[in-house]
Amino acid sequence: MNDVDSADKRRRPLRLGVIATVLTGALLLLCCTGGTAAFFLAGLGGDDAENGDTLAGMECGPVRPVNITGKLPRFTEYGDAQIRNAAIIIKVGQDMGVPSRGWVIAVATAMQESALRNLANSGVPESMALPHEGAGADHDSVGLFQQRPGWGTVAQRLTPAYAARKFYEKLIKVSSWQRRPLSVAAQRVQISAYPDAYAKHEELASRIVDALSGGAARTVEINGQAVCDAAERGQIAASGWTAPIPGGVGSGFRTTERPSHNGVDIGAAKGTEIRAAAAGRVLVATCDPDYRGKRDCDVDGFPGKEGCGWFVDLLHAGGNITRYCHMMVQPFVKEDQMVSAGQVIGKVGSSGNSSGPHLHFEVHLRNDRNSSGAVNPVPFMRERGAPLRAAE
Repeated sequence: MNDVDSADKRRRPLRLGVIATVLTGALLLLCCTGGTAAFFLAGLGGDDAENGDTLAGMECGPVRPVNITGKLPRFTEYGDAQIRNAAIIIKVGQDMGVPSRGWVIAVATAMQESALRNLANSGVPESMALPHEGAGADHDSVGLFQQRPGWGTVAQRLTPAYAARKFYEKLIKVSSWQRRPLSVAAQRVQISAYPDAYAKHEELASRIVDALSGGAARTVEINGQAVCDAAERGQIAASGWTAPIPGGVGSGFRTTERPSHNGVDIGAAKGTEIRAAAAGRVLVATCDPDYRGKRDCDVDGFPGKEGCGWFVDLLHAGGNITRYCHMMVQPFVKEDQMVSAGQVIGKVGSSGNSSGPHLHFEVHLRNDRNSSGAVNPVPFMRERGAPLRAAE
């Protein structure tokens, strides 16, 4: 099956004197400033801590209970105290029996609200006298989720486990929360002035959940059980991703035979529904011109015709882009439309530069729709619990 490429047109060792100076200054800071300094000290993780991204990329399952007291993996984006707060959030979700999609939503929400810090509030004097990890000044909000007085007392809202429990209690009451975009589900709970701000944390929140709980963000709930690497046919993994169609990969990514093939070809019968791999916004939904510059996508194509046929590009959280080529008919979505993960956006066809019905599927990073942004979709989708079922 043929496709078109034109659719893209040390740390050095510290001296002992330096270490002594740093520790002395840190201890003085702790004595004089209390909880805020304690947060910074807690962020100094040991050198033997495991790399969080490495753990997140390991095989899925079995999902394990989170240990909130032991040594936690290190993420460059956060200190130890913040990752421990994330562990508490996940542990509460586990104890409550909330599916792992909820853990990702909760962690991402706390990342946006407080950067995973248990914040007091300079305008709430009572909060400043309680253990905390910094101070905010947003109305009378405190804690990991910046909850206001209606959520509980100041002391309760500054207790991470309590705050997480209250978040989950409201989340699970949101209709179809597991299938909604993360930003929508989080906003239904938080009622924030910045409802779209949560989505950008979904990728890292998923990696944190994976690293702390044995790949739980790669699972999907099937008959009440968390099943690894099974997000397809409309099932959504806790990461928020699903395979665009069921089926195996034929032609792979940038193979020796096709070094400029910037995606993979997934064989399927004509008319098979194509689903959005994750929630996002439609960048393009159009007919790609062929080698003559003609937009002729309502008929089957042929090798050498060039062009992607009817195709769609979707922009997802974190600057990820997915592309879906060779659709049978005009896509079911329009430019700038918001779509949910698993939403049907078109049907498998053979328009454009194609020798038979299949989906040409691409993944691009860093908002780059060109070939320079393309990555192999097989490991990308597997790491999100939505494997394309193919050898790399």
